[in-house]
Amino acid sequence: MTQKQEKTDPYVKLGINYFLNIPICDKILYRILPYIFMETQTQKIILTNDLIIRSALKEDLEKQHSKDKKLRIIEELGVSHGTARIDIAVVNGIMHGYEIKSDQDTLQRLPEQMNIFNAVFDKVTLVVGKTHLYDAIKIIPDWWGIIVAKADQDGSVIFNVIREGEKNSEQDCVSIARLLWREEALKILEEAGEARGFYSKPRNCIYQKLSTVLDQETLGAKVRETIFFRPEWRLDAPLMTDGGLYQLQSTS
Repeated sequence: MTQKQEKTDPYVKLGINYFLNIPICDKILYRILPYIFMETQTQKIILTNDLIIRSALKEDLEKQHSKDKKLRIIEELGVSHGTARIDIAVVNGIMHGYEIKSDQDTLQRLPEQMNIFNAVFDKVTLVVGKTHLYDAIKIIPDWWGIIVAKADQDGSVIFNVIREGEKNSEQDCVSIARLLWREEALKILEEAGEARGFYSKPRNCIYQKLSTVLDQETLGAKVRETIFFRPEWRLDAPLMTDGGLYQLQSTS
């Protein structure tokens, strides 16, 4: 082993046997620890906050999806009737949730949020500041994506993808249906010819009915389509079709 290798990999002295025996989440962290340590030795650490990560992430996602035929990027999308809110949701062919935990946030609510998001989104990615990276990796499931956000010296935010998100296998049809407003859920039941007797029912009964009438794939597609074309809602979530702004006709 050369002296240069020891300097660039502070954990190489632990040996390959140690690396093979540590959990998979720690193996992910092991790959990026040299990068983190070398950076902290040469630069002043600048803590990220929710505002700067959110702004930069939204801009980055708009660029990534600029060629999508349909796109809606929504901030603070309520899930389970507002029990939790995902920081940014990308609605196109799937629903991809991005949860932000900056250096100045805490991870206290993450386990509860995780269970709620797991029931709804097709994919979920955690965007996390470096100070919380190790603890966050131990909380979230292996199929969540992980992006590390760091603030550069000039105030800009740099994103490093640690792990790509995978397809969620833990979704729940009733939870997906709860993303709909009551009238929207009734309309879908009407289209399926199953609305009779449900017009005066509580919304939870309607969601339960939807979960039995439609399979998960069909229900998910209906929910995405409904949210995408939802009028007079969330001015921060413009509709984009074929890379351009989609203008809904006013209903007033």
